[in-house]
Amino acid sequence: MARPRPDPAPTYVLTRALLLRLLALVYLVGFLVLVQQQRALVGHAGLLPADQFLAQVRAGAGSTRAAVLALPTLFWVDVSDRTLQVAAWTGVALSACALAGATNALLQLALWALYLSFVQIGQLFYGYGWETQLCETGFLAIFLCPVWSVSPFGPAPPAPVLWLSRWLIARIMLGAGLIKLRGDPCWRDLTCLVYHYETQPVPNPFSWWLHARPRWFHVLGTTFNHVVELGTPLLVLGPRGARLAGGLLCVLFQVTLIASGNLSFLNWLTIVPALACFDDRMLGRLLPARARARAAAAAPPSRVARGAALGLALLVGVLSIPPVRNMLSPHQAMNRSFEPLHLVNTYGAFGSVGRERFEVILEGTRDATIGPETTWQPYEFPCKPGDVTRRPCTISPYHYRLDWQLWFAAMSVADREPWLIHLVAKLLDADPAVRRLLARDPFGATPPRWIRADLYRYTFTRPGDGSPDWWRRTWERTYLRPLSRDDPALRRYLAARWGED
Repeated sequence: MARPRPDPAPTYVLTRALLLRLLALVYLVGFLVLVQQQRALVGHAGLLPADQFLAQVRAGAGSTRAAVLALPTLFWVDVSDRTLQVAAWTGVALSACALAGATNALLQLALWALYLSFVQIGQLFYGYGWETQLCETGFLAIFLCPVWSVSPFGPAPPAPVLWLSRWLIARIMLGAGLIKLRGDPCWRDLTCLVYHYETQPVPNPFSWWLHARPRWFHVLGTTFNHVVELGTPLLVLGPRGARLAGGLLCVLFQVTLIASGNLSFLNWLTIVPALACFDDRMLGRLLPARARARAAAAAPPSRVARGAALGLALLVGVLSIPPVRNMLSPHQAMNRSFEPLHLVNTYGAFGSVGRERFEVILEGTRDATIGPETTWQPYEFPCKPGDVTRRPCTISPYHYRLDWQLWFAAMSVADREPWLIHLVAKLLDADPAVRRLLARDPFGATPPRWIRADLYRYTFTRPGDGSPDWWRRTWERTYLRPLSRDDPALRRYLAARWGED
């Protein structure tokens, strides 16, 4: 009897093409966010000016050379608004090329260097875990591609880089699972999802429906969360059958998270390394015969590509030691980088879950003096809850960074949020760049005389309760007293903090 033929070695040309196109979509969204928001957030006259930040870094480092080593970014050369905008549009163009399938190692290197440069100067507005995750994912993508060929069916990707992508998704999932078990007791008693859909940063309409599900539904959802985050790291690093199962679980889990809220491009990005679990034999079943034939005809990776991949594997192995130590530590940090290029990081999400939702509501008036009869008009932001009758938005993978930061501000106090006081000053000046970040400015180009901020507690209404609104809200306290542009304390603060009159 003839022996059965062994299965051919798996190939990953189709895998690479799919992985790089999804990564290109994430890059494209990230650079479009920069095009539309960076001037107001980190521009020369922005809420956290990047030029002032780099000057502070240089002063703290003692020299330009030391500052560049501590904070590598292309914008040490020039950080003007024009340069930032040109760089952002360049990223959009390169991302579009990669999304169309025309990419190589040089283009991926350019995308990585550009986005890393923005992350380095983004300060508070770019302090989220998915920013460093995009930097790490983008760096691995450089080594998946040939140097010169721009065809998605060029020489095959080196196997070590695919294993490094699996190592990345394993760390992402395990880090997220461990931080939950160590963080909030509601993850251990399986009740966190009772609160999460309502209190997450930017809910969507499906979040409203999910919040109203019975308790047993949320317990099952939390259990599924633990199974995936703690179980799939072993699967994705295992043999082919286990890898396929782990990859499918990761993708399914991220799709449910995309559906249940607006978490920027985090979950879209997390799918990218999970795709390295699939090979051409599996993906080929979903694609036309022509694509399968072209992938099968791809040349093997060059000797140089294989050597570079092995060097990368050695580097990642050494740099993985601090993240692994962090995951094993009882004092695990949720999102952290251990070196300035963010090549290998530690990740986690929602280590704690709020039980109540609070919102900072900014209001203005044109009255010359304020009193009990003053009529205040609210500012509305694109996705942040405000008007209780407004339907929650669906915006993922896009990211309104100011809306997200206001969610954090509601858990703090105004004195610890200097950017928010700067925002009030910009609105008192009717700053055009800042006004473009709003969904509704009740004062237009003629600014109000006064602006205040109040803190409200927001709760979802429930399906079938007869209310036409999406939210109910109750006033909690004054968050920021009324300020005018002539307020001496505000003028002193702006002069001392931002060098503004």
